[in-house]
Amino acid sequence: MKKTRYYPFERNRYFYGKLLTVRDFESEQKYFNDKRRMMNRLLHGSGVLTGLQVVAVDEKSVSVEMGAAIDALGREIVVPSPMTLKLSMMDGFSNNQYAKNVYLCIAYDEKEKEPVHAVANSSIRSDEINDYNRVLESYRLFIREDAPDPAALPLANLSDQTVVLYQDSQVRVLQTTPRYVNPGQLFEMKLRFEKTLKAGRLSFQYELAAERVEAIEGATIVFQEPQDGQESEYEMKVLLRADSTTSVKGTIGVQVSTAVLKLDDRQLELQTHAVGELQIIGESVRERLMSDFVKQSLEASLEAPSEPCIYLAKICLVQVGPTYVIESVEQVPFGEYVYNSSVMYRLAQANEYREETSGQFVTKSKVKTLAPGQPPEFKVNFNKAISELSFDLSIPAGGGSGSGIAGMLSGVVDIPIEPFTKIAVSPFGRATKSFFSGEIAHGLGEGNVLIITSLEESSGEAFSEMLSSDDRVYGGVSDVFKGSEFEPDAPEVKIGTIAYPQKGTFRIGVKVQQTSEPGNVRVRWWAYSAEMASTARSGASGGVDSLDEALSAMREAASAGSGAE
Repeated sequence: MKKTRYYPFERNRYFYGKLLTVRDFESEQKYFNDKRRMMNRLLHGSGVLTGLQVVAVDEKSVSVEMGAAIDALGREIVVPSPMTLKLSMMDGFSNNQYAKNVYLCIAYDEKEKEPVHAVANSSIRSDEINDYNRVLESYRLFIREDAPDPAALPLANLSDQTVVLYQDSQVRVLQTTPRYVNPGQLFEMKLRFEKTLKAGRLSFQYELAAERVEAIEGATIVFQEPQDGQESEYEMKVLLRADSTTSVKGTIGVQVSTAVLKLDDRQLELQTHAVGELQIIGESVRERLMSDFVKQSLEASLEAPSEPCIYLAKICLVQVGPTYVIESVEQVPFGEYVYNSSVMYRLAQANEYREETSGQFVTKSKVKTLAPGQPPEFKVNFNKAISELSFDLSIPAGGGSGSGIAGMLSGVVDIPIEPFTKIAVSPFGRATKSFFSGEIAHGLGEGNVLIITSLEESSGEAFSEMLSSDDRVYGGVSDVFKGSEFEPDAPEVKIGTIAYPQKGTFRIGVKVQQTSEPGNVRVRWWAYSAEMASTARSGASGGVDSLDEALSAMREAASAGSGAE
């Protein structure tokens, strides 16, 4: 690692008659470049700004798309046009073993261009001297066949600590733990397994060696690569609990004597005893992390690798005969991205929206009728995937308070009537018009249900003139009573019903003669289910023994105008 010293900043001081040399102009450029790069590094960090996707073009070549990035020294890297490259022709690619993972990297580079004759040097040297008139800020793409040290990645140890438990050309096992936890806090340890494709089935078992840390599900850690999977990376999470003591250090590692790491039947030996450390603190972990970040020295903040680069892609290769093919490409495998302030603002807005809507859900309800005598049921179910809360209510059916008949229910409905004239309806025939109720749930559940209706006086309504002054309930067609002392004072009203067996509902319609005033027609209905009556026959008091008896009872109730609403 090296410490890049952009500071102290020194700029030219101009005055009349000053002799400007190459040093002065170079100092001028260095002043502005160093300031900009220092601000890039401290304000933005390093990584991909936009674009730079790596795409497999064929079995042996990849394309790097247009994009921009900032390296660990704050220098801007711009790829102005797509580049197609054959892996075996790239710098750093070794043609030895092809079953491997390689990393495509990009680094800042400068190229001299526009050679010109150096006039000043001709007075000193007799031979012709050329120099370059421009410096092109460019880049170079190359291959690295070894994964980087986790500690060398940008901000790698800011919030977590990653240690290498095992590493060779085919397998790498990493352990990541948080830097700080609170006393008694539950936290996760992450085990990351990286391997080459078709290297064999990976398995790892060991006993956890920990101080001030307790494993919730036991100290034996077991990982087994799935039989049906073939991935180059796997991640396993282990739930741990911190000690209740404050201001102490905890450690997490592997008891090497118990470790069994295998690729198929070949056992790999753990050579080092890597241990992760964490601090158990009483203060807020978030505040402590921010305090550590802002209090670090300027030199530590500007610390960078001696040859900084950005890992654009992890390319998994598979050996086929004497050559290789590209199996898969993983973009920016170590998360080296730079997010500008506008992106961060949008992400914060999206997070706030998710938090606001996380408690919202859609509710649905369903009512089901049970046989009389059965206990009621109430079920609640929440589907997290679609944020839906459903209620299922099942209630036993029973007769009306006045009927005492199992499997029969009764009620009334008011159907609004609007004024109309004969011409508005039809120029021929009688002036009649039909009006309908909405769907009515009879409460007897699904299936065939018998519906009987009658016309009931609706006192106090404008349409009540249809009935005589004393309370009457007309069943069937009211004009039967024409010419008798029972003739209704109102015009004829015809009633019809439509049942929906699969919904457990029905609809009532009325046909009335011409009227000039708005009002309501009140219709009483009785609904009977033979199936429910049969179910409740043994236990329901006052039950009937046959459908004929039920129909007879309903007709008697309709004639007398009795029954509970």
